[in-house]
Amino acid sequence: MNESSQFRFYLEKIGEIGFVQESYSSLVYVNGLPNIKPGEIVIFETEDVGITRSFSEETAEVLLLTASSIKVGTEVVRTDSKFAIGINEEILGRSVDPMCRPIDGKTGLNGELSYRHIDIQPKGVMERKEITDHLTTGVCIVDLIVPLGKGQRELIIGDRKTGKTEFLLQTVQSQTSQGTVCIYAVIGQKQKDIQNLINFFNQRQTTKDVIVVASSSMSPAGLIHLTPYTAMTIAEFFRDLGKDVLLILDDMTTHARIYRQISLLARRFPGRGAYPGDIFYLHSKIVERAGNFEKGSITCLPVAESVLGDLSGYIQTNLMSMTDGHIFFDIDLYNQGKRPAINPFLSVTRVGHQTQSPLEREISRELSSFLVSYERMKQFTHFGAEVGEATRKIIDLGERVDIVLNQGTETIWPMNFTLILFAFLWTGIWRETKVKDIKQDIDMLLDAYLNSQNIKQKIDRIVSVSQTMQSLVENTRKLSDEIWRDTRIYAQKKDSK
Repeated sequence: MNESSQFRFYLEKIGEIGFVQESYSSLVYVNGLPNIKPGEIVIFETEDVGITRSFSEETAEVLLLTASSIKVGTEVVRTDSKFAIGINEEILGRSVDPMCRPIDGKTGLNGELSYRHIDIQPKGVMERKEITDHLTTGVCIVDLIVPLGKGQRELIIGDRKTGKTEFLLQTVQSQTSQGTVCIYAVIGQKQKDIQNLINFFNQRQTTKDVIVVASSSMSPAGLIHLTPYTAMTIAEFFRDLGKDVLLILDDMTTHARIYRQISLLARRFPGRGAYPGDIFYLHSKIVERAGNFEKGSITCLPVAESVLGDLSGYIQTNLMSMTDGHIFFDIDLYNQGKRPAINPFLSVTRVGHQTQSPLEREISRELSSFLVSYERMKQFTHFGAEVGEATRKIIDLGERVDIVLNQGTETIWPMNFTLILFAFLWTGIWRETKVKDIKQDIDMLLDAYLNSQNIKQKIDRIVSVSQTMQSLVENTRKLSDEIWRDTRIYAQKKDSK
């Protein structure tokens, strides 16, 4: 139901009229509607819209979806319908608010609309399938060490300004190139940030597979509260069409703060951190709607903000307990200049490894084990201890692994390209190469892989015929000279044009 609904129409249809008894910012209390139901839409005579949250014998509590200030005594009618959004496939490439009204300057959706309630129970176990397909983010440290599966729920957590949004945008770019429908829910952020996000998708020409559902910090608390529900409902619409969907909820700590404000206004009993007792139920009900289903999948990446790297906050630990792992963006690594600033030792994926191929899984184990050894050796040498030849080799290789993992935020690496890079590392071809030259080699090889069919076929063939990490390293060593020769020839031809 939208704001243009006529107050008189519902008054004549339902035959009940109520009056505002109390008004507290985003909450109002009305009486005189004896048959009102939870979750029902109500319309005020001012044409403001609200949703019933709860009721007593005499009054009903209504959450406003508009920024108006409702006066005591204002007339109100119920609509006998729960809040639902009307959507169709034309919403692809659009930016809308939580009521599915366009915010991109274009007209509304054309054609027949499918109306869906936004607050429903998650599907049961019998309608779900095992997560088996790998969801590639284009970020090597994630795709190898903390892999994600289609249908997984993975928490993205870290302090402000540590690169979480940049990683999410890389993931969206990687998935749109594979035909995945991507939904980015912006929950209560600055209007400038929302516009920058929309502009980013327009510039990258990924808008045709991306939907932005946004509420700004200036939006009514009711709209901010509804944002993740609307985004999840749109994701379920495309899932039921048999599509794979990537849903980003940015961020759920803001959503929790808004819900805390609403609950305190409603005089709910405050719990830990003044959050209401049902905040866990609220978030888990949203996140549980994601998963791998018979028709399609919804991969959900809720975002949480930590303070000074503290992972033990109330909302953060709540979200950790209802997701299949988390990716932690470390402020210390960010300050050291690492991009992405993902801490592989504090990041967890519970179902992602089962989606990897045997080769990817073996490389993941080898790389994770090596990083542990490398970190231990760095701590050992930090105290000025003398190191032997074996230790020096580990440190030298570790420094080059760090260079590769420090991918940056501007590039998307295909999976086979990532695997061949680590094969090159283990063959030792960069053992005597300077740091800046390694970065130049990687950029040159990526450009050649993406634009030269000859080089792409050679690298893909090496990966496809390699069943183990040892065979991958051996096959790479055999064709290493040929690949780099062709890459340099390609680079020279490109420079000469």
